[in-house]
Amino acid sequence: MSRAETLTPAAIGVRDVVDAHHHIWRMADMPWLQGPMIPRIFGPYEPVRRDYLVDEYVRDATAEGIDAGVYVQPNWALDRVVDEIRWIQAVHDASGWPHAVVGSADLFDPGAGAVFEQQRALSPLMRGTRLQLHWHEDERFRFASGPARMHDDVFRANIGLLAGLGWLFELQVFPGQMADAARFVADFPDTTFVLVHAGMLESADPRHVTPWRAGLALLAPLPNVTVKLSGIGTFVHRVDEDLIRLVATTSVDLFGAERCMFGSNFPIESIWTDFHTLVQTWLRVLADLPVDDRRDVLGRTARRVYSLPEPVEP
Repeated sequence: MSRAETLTPAAIGVRDVVDAHHHIWRMADMPWLQGPMIPRIFGPYEPVRRDYLVDEYVRDATAEGIDAGVYVQPNWALDRVVDEIRWIQAVHDASGWPHAVVGSADLFDPGAGAVFEQQRALSPLMRGTRLQLHWHEDERFRFASGPARMHDDVFRANIGLLAGLGWLFELQVFPGQMADAARFVADFPDTTFVLVHAGMLESADPRHVTPWRAGLALLAPLPNVTVKLSGIGTFVHRVDEDLIRLVATTSVDLFGAERCMFGSNFPIESIWTDFHTLVQTWLRVLADLPVDDRRDVLGRTARRVYSLPEPVEP
């Protein structure tokens, strides 16, 4: 596929595209966007220290042929995660977007179950929860307080509530945590786990690829794990077509396209690119796959995982 050729989903045989991972926000609600810049896994983030509202997201997404979106929590303060769901439901009521919501809660608090119930009562769009567990030897890349927080008894008790709600858990870990993650996921076979950012591959260097691929191979036999093909620019700070191809093909080979789904990770990716460039690169990469695989990665997997209605045929 020529780099100069502008693609549309229809041009590669895809009639429905779901963005399985995006954010919107008001800067006033986001403590980490205010005050001095703090270390984040995606590096300096001055370009996103502003409001990023639904109208801007929908304008850019629909221009690229995206039909539906899944809002993923962008780290409001944990004492305001119920307010977050109240706000995002109001956004949906006014605009029709997003189409599903992944919230958050303090999963190390025995009271998280009550938070889940409040969130569920506020929004029929609720599909799951995320609390980032990623930990790295490099302090800049840490979010969790330790590498194996998934084995905490209170955390596990709260994860045990998700199946009864019909909710999933968005699992965000580095390759070095994947052996623990595989044991953790195996203990909750009735809960769907979504591996965020395809397991956080740092680069195409073999020293990163080898443990990443080995970690994915531990998770792939677990049928309740799905992979989110998102955030590939997180560490390289660019749209790297070869790296995207490596992540996409490896994930599809190990998990099958029916367990892989595309996510834009906007507006974080806007730190180094624009929506059009990102989507064009993904369409070129996915054009190399069989058409059924393209349809799974770009739409069908996300519709199934996030319980979205089937698209309306034109």
